[in-house]
Amino acid sequence: MSKIVVIAVVGPTASGKTKLGVEIAKAVGGEVVSCDSMQIYRTMDVATAKPTLEEMDGVPHHLVDILPPETPFSLAEYVRLASETIDGIHARGHVPVLVGGTGLYADTLLQGIQLCDQGEDPAYRESLAAVAAAQGGEKLMEMLRACDPEYARGVHANNIPRLIRALEVYHTTGIPLSEHIRRSRPQEAPYDTFWLGLRFHDRSKLYDRINRRVDLMMENGLVQEARAAYETRMSTAAQAIGCKELYPYFDGQKTLEECVETLKQSTRRYAKRQLTWFSRNPQIHWLEPDCQDWPELVGNALQMLMNSHLFSDILYPGEIGL
Repeated sequence: MSKIVVIAVVGPTASGKTKLGVEIAKAVGGEVVSCDSMQIYRTMDVATAKPTLEEMDGVPHHLVDILPPETPFSLAEYVRLASETIDGIHARGHVPVLVGGTGLYADTLLQGIQLCDQGEDPAYRESLAAVAAAQGGEKLMEMLRACDPEYARGVHANNIPRLIRALEVYHTTGIPLSEHIRRSRPQEAPYDTFWLGLRFHDRSKLYDRINRRVDLMMENGLVQEARAAYETRMSTAAQAIGCKELYPYFDGQKTLEECVETLKQSTRRYAKRQLTWFSRNPQIHWLEPDCQDWPELVGNALQMLMNSHLFSDILYPGEIGL
């Protein structure tokens, strides 16, 4: 039985994944499946850089705005929902196009990593939550780097639930979560995936894009959105980069300008971690937006698809504008 073919568009924040994913979906008759651990939540539109209706350009987008912001959401739940979504897209005769920068979600879903029971310790979990409340996510990150540096490279210090879960797994099993994931990899992936990645030849240009995006987020109401999360003390969606960095401003501890600069720095660091994560995947076909204009980049991406055995029998140059 042949596998479902999936196109994955991955890379760091602010690299143009959303735009490329839409272009690809329009060209191949696809539907987009979001691979973002925060865009699943309602509200938080600015902080999570959700695509607007204009940016979606008529292409169906799935797993965006599906949960209330206070609802916990696990990796296992994402894999279940994304798998069901991909099945549905395929049944409609369309191509699933996975788009996002949450590397752990993408790898677990597309490589078929089995999520086994890794043990629970509610009392220890509560103690870690207390540490986070008193000393912040950076303290948990410090603890995680000591026992599982590999997993720590793929998670942000603001993502308290994932930090706590990784520490809990190590505490209860004595085995790092990254090793659990490695051991659970199947011999064969469940999908035939064609990976496209965006990165910048000159990383400073990516960082410039990140800084401009943060400025635009501020213009689009990020302060109001973050204040709402701050006042309701949401513990899930409020962990998105863009919210917690502004909390010291609401507390009167820092100026808004200082918090915005922290936000830019946090986002740049997150982009660096995303690049580190995806660079380990030898299957990714990389494109560099700073080395070609956009129409050329899209054309190159489509040509790569045409040249792949996965699409050579079902795509024709005329159909995708080549």
